[in-house]
Amino acid sequence: MKIICIGRNYADHAKELNNQIPEEPVVFLKPDSAILPKGNAFFIPEFSENLQHEIEVVIRINRLGKHIEERFASRYYDEFTLGIDFTARDLQSKLKAKGLPWEKAKAFDGSAFLGPWQKVNEFDLNDLNFSLLKNDEPVQIGSTRDMLFSIDRLIAEVSKYFTLKIGDLIFTGTPAGVGAVQTNDLLDLKLGDQSLAQLRVK
Repeated sequence: MKIICIGRNYADHAKELNNQIPEEPVVFLKPDSAILPKGNAFFIPEFSENLQHEIEVVIRINRLGKHIEERFASRYYDEFTLGIDFTARDLQSKLKAKGLPWEKAKAFDGSAFLGPWQKVNEFDLNDLNFSLLKNDEPVQIGSTRDMLFSIDRLIAEVSKYFTLKIGDLIFTGTPAGVGAVQTNDLLDLKLGDQSLAQLRVK
Protein backbone atom coordinates (compact mmCIF):
# COMPACT_ATOMS: atom_id res chain seq x y z
CA MET A 1 0.00 0.00 0.00
CA LYS A 2 1.26 3.45 -0.88
CA ILE A 3 0.12 6.95 -0.02
CA ILE A 4 0.09 9.38 -2.93
CA CYS A 5 -0.19 13.04 -1.99
CA ILE A 6 -1.07 16.02 -4.14
CA GLY A 7 0.40 19.43 -3.43
CA ARG A 8 -0.91 22.87 -4.42
CA ASN A 9 -4.32 21.62 -5.59
CA TYR A 10 -6.12 24.71 -4.25
CA ALA A 11 -5.07 28.07 -5.68
CA ASP A 12 -5.50 29.96 -2.40
CA HIS A 13 -3.21 27.54 -0.60
CA ALA A 14 -0.53 27.80 -3.26
CA LYS A 15 -0.69 31.58 -2.96
CA GLU A 16 -0.48 31.59 0.85
CA LEU A 17 2.83 29.70 0.62
CA ASN A 18 4.08 31.90 -2.24
CA ASN A 19 4.08 28.96 -4.65
CA GLN A 20 3.19 29.08 -8.33
CA ILE A 21 -0.16 27.71 -9.47
CA PRO A 22 0.76 24.33 -11.03
CA GLU A 23 -0.12 23.39 -14.58
CA GLU A 24 -0.21 19.71 -13.66
CA PRO A 25 -0.60 17.91 -10.31
CA VAL A 26 2.31 18.13 -7.88
CA VAL A 27 2.89 14.62 -6.54
CA PHE A 28 4.83 13.22 -3.59
CA LEU A 29 4.65 10.00 -1.60
CA LYS A 30 4.40 8.90 2.01
CA PRO A 31 5.25 5.39 3.24
CA ASP A 32 2.59 3.30 4.95
CA SER A 33 4.41 3.95 8.26
CA ALA A 34 3.20 7.56 7.98
CA ILE A 35 -0.35 6.48 8.89
CA LEU A 36 -1.15 7.41 12.49
CA PRO A 37 -2.48 4.24 14.17
CA LYS A 38 -6.16 4.41 15.04
CA GLY A 39 -6.75 5.77 18.53
CA ASN A 40 -3.28 7.25 18.88
CA ALA A 41 -2.62 10.88 19.72
CA PHE A 42 -0.36 12.86 17.42
CA PHE A 43 2.99 13.80 18.94
CA ILE A 44 4.86 16.79 17.54
CA PRO A 45 8.22 15.45 16.33
CA GLU A 46 11.35 16.75 18.02
CA PHE A 47 12.87 17.89 14.71
CA SER A 48 10.28 20.61 14.01
CA GLU A 49 9.36 23.90 15.65
CA ASN A 50 6.71 24.71 13.05
CA LEU A 51 4.55 21.63 12.60
CA GLN A 52 1.51 22.50 10.49
CA HIS A 53 -1.89 20.95 9.78
CA GLU A 54 -3.26 20.39 6.27
CA ILE A 55 -6.77 18.92 6.06
CA GLU A 56 -7.50 16.95 2.89
CA VAL A 57 -10.08 14.73 1.23
CA VAL A 58 -8.60 11.25 0.92
CA ILE A 59 -9.78 8.48 -1.39
CA ARG A 60 -9.00 4.77 -1.23
CA ILE A 61 -8.40 2.81 -4.43
CA ASN A 62 -10.50 -0.36 -4.75
CA ARG A 63 -9.13 -1.98 -7.92
CA LEU A 64 -5.90 -2.39 -9.85
CA GLY A 65 -5.32 0.22 -12.53
CA LYS A 66 -2.72 1.77 -14.82
CA HIS A 67 -3.15 4.50 -17.48
CA ILE A 68 -6.72 5.06 -16.29
CA GLU A 69 -8.80 7.38 -18.44
CA GLU A 70 -10.42 10.23 -16.54
CA ARG A 71 -13.90 9.20 -17.72
CA PHE A 72 -13.44 5.79 -16.07
CA ALA A 73 -11.64 6.98 -12.92
CA SER A 74 -14.74 6.91 -10.70
CA ARG A 75 -14.79 3.13 -11.02
CA TYR A 76 -11.55 2.90 -9.04
CA TYR A 77 -12.78 4.18 -5.67
CA ASP A 78 -15.95 3.90 -3.61
CA GLU A 79 -14.79 5.25 -0.24
CA PHE A 80 -13.31 8.50 0.98
CA THR A 81 -12.51 10.23 4.25
CA LEU A 82 -10.92 13.37 5.62
CA GLY A 83 -7.33 13.28 6.73
CA ILE A 84 -4.49 15.53 7.84
CA ASP A 85 -1.17 15.75 6.05
CA PHE A 86 1.10 16.98 8.85
CA THR A 87 4.02 19.03 7.59
CA ALA A 88 7.23 20.14 9.30
CA ARG A 89 7.17 23.48 7.52
CA ASP A 90 10.48 24.72 8.90
CA LEU A 91 12.30 21.56 7.81
CA GLN A 92 10.55 21.61 4.44
CA SER A 93 11.67 25.20 3.82
CA LYS A 94 15.29 24.37 4.65
CA LEU A 95 15.31 21.37 2.33
CA LYS A 96 13.62 23.23 -0.52
CA ALA A 97 16.09 26.11 -0.20
CA LYS A 98 18.93 23.62 -0.78
CA GLY A 99 17.12 22.00 -3.71
CA LEU A 100 16.77 18.76 -1.77
CA PRO A 101 13.81 16.36 -1.58
CA TRP A 102 11.50 17.17 1.34
CA GLU A 103 10.04 13.78 2.26
CA LYS A 104 11.56 14.10 5.75
CA ALA A 105 9.20 17.04 6.33
CA LYS A 106 6.12 15.27 4.94
CA ALA A 107 6.51 11.51 5.24
CA PHE A 108 7.67 10.95 8.81
CA ASP A 109 5.97 8.41 11.09
CA GLY A 110 2.46 9.48 12.07
CA SER A 111 2.27 12.31 9.53
CA ALA A 112 -0.92 10.98 7.90
CA PHE A 113 -4.07 11.02 10.04
CA LEU A 114 -7.23 9.40 8.67
CA GLY A 115 -10.85 9.72 9.74
CA PRO A 116 -13.45 6.95 9.31
CA TRP A 117 -14.26 5.87 5.78
CA GLN A 118 -17.43 7.09 4.05
CA LYS A 119 -19.30 5.68 1.05
CA VAL A 120 -18.81 7.81 -2.06
CA ASN A 121 -22.32 7.17 -3.36
CA GLU A 122 -23.80 9.04 -0.39
CA PHE A 123 -22.04 12.32 -1.28
CA ASP A 124 -21.23 14.56 -4.23
CA LEU A 125 -17.45 14.48 -4.30
CA ASN A 126 -17.35 17.32 -6.83
CA ASP A 127 -19.07 19.64 -4.34
CA LEU A 128 -17.96 18.44 -0.92
CA ASN A 129 -17.66 20.98 1.89
CA PHE A 130 -15.19 20.28 4.68
CA SER A 131 -13.32 22.17 7.36
CA LEU A 132 -10.81 21.92 10.18
CA LEU A 133 -11.42 23.43 13.60
CA LYS A 134 -8.56 23.99 16.02
CA ASN A 135 -9.74 24.34 19.61
CA ASP A 136 -13.27 25.02 18.28
CA GLU A 137 -12.08 27.81 15.94
CA PRO A 138 -12.32 27.28 12.15
CA VAL A 139 -8.87 27.44 10.58
CA GLN A 140 -9.37 25.75 7.20
CA ILE A 141 -12.55 25.79 5.14
CA GLY A 142 -12.64 24.10 1.76
CA SER A 143 -14.75 22.60 -0.99
CA THR A 144 -13.74 20.08 -3.62
CA ARG A 145 -15.33 22.33 -6.23
CA ASP A 146 -12.32 24.61 -5.76
CA MET A 147 -9.78 21.94 -6.63
CA LEU A 148 -7.50 22.79 -9.53
CA PHE A 149 -7.55 19.11 -10.52
CA SER A 150 -10.61 16.99 -9.75
CA ILE A 151 -10.35 13.60 -8.07
CA ASP A 152 -10.93 11.78 -11.35
CA ARG A 153 -8.32 13.93 -13.11
CA LEU A 154 -5.85 13.16 -10.32
CA ILE A 155 -6.39 9.42 -10.74
CA ALA A 156 -5.84 9.70 -14.48
CA GLU A 157 -2.66 11.74 -14.05
CA VAL A 158 -1.18 9.70 -11.21
CA SER A 159 -1.85 6.37 -12.94
CA LYS A 160 0.37 7.44 -15.84
CA TYR A 161 3.33 7.05 -13.50
CA PHE A 162 2.25 4.63 -10.76
CA THR A 163 0.21 1.46 -10.96
CA LEU A 164 -2.66 1.97 -8.53
CA LYS A 165 -3.34 -1.01 -6.29
CA ILE A 166 -6.19 -1.95 -3.98
CA GLY A 167 -5.82 -0.04 -0.71
CA ASP A 168 -3.66 2.77 -2.08
CA LEU A 169 -4.59 6.20 -0.71
CA ILE A 170 -4.64 9.54 -2.49
CA PHE A 171 -4.50 12.72 -0.40
CA THR A 172 -6.05 15.25 -2.80
CA GLY A 173 -4.62 18.55 -1.53
CA THR A 174 -5.40 21.13 1.12
CA PRO A 175 -7.23 24.48 1.02
CA ALA A 176 -5.85 27.72 2.45
CA GLY A 177 -5.50 28.28 6.18
CA VAL A 178 -2.68 25.91 7.08
CA GLY A 179 -1.01 26.74 10.36
CA ALA A 180 1.03 25.48 13.26
CA VAL A 181 -0.24 23.12 15.93
CA GLN A 182 0.78 23.21 19.56
CA THR A 183 0.73 20.71 22.41
CA ASN A 184 -2.83 20.07 23.70
CA ASP A 185 -4.51 21.46 20.57
CA LEU A 186 -7.72 19.64 19.62
CA LEU A 187 -8.26 19.23 15.88
CA ASP A 188 -11.80 18.59 14.66
CA LEU A 189 -12.27 17.41 11.07
CA LYS A 190 -15.72 18.33 9.82
CA LEU A 191 -17.58 17.03 6.79
CA GLY A 192 -20.24 19.63 6.16
CA ASP A 193 -21.67 20.27 9.61
CA GLN A 194 -20.75 16.80 10.91
CA SER A 195 -17.70 16.17 13.08
CA LEU A 196 -16.05 13.25 11.32
CA ALA A 197 -12.99 12.81 13.56
CA GLN A 198 -11.04 14.52 16.32
CA LEU A 199 -7.36 14.38 17.13
CA ARG A 200 -5.44 15.59 20.18
CA VAL A 201 -1.95 16.96 19.70
CA LYS A 202 0.65 15.94 22.27
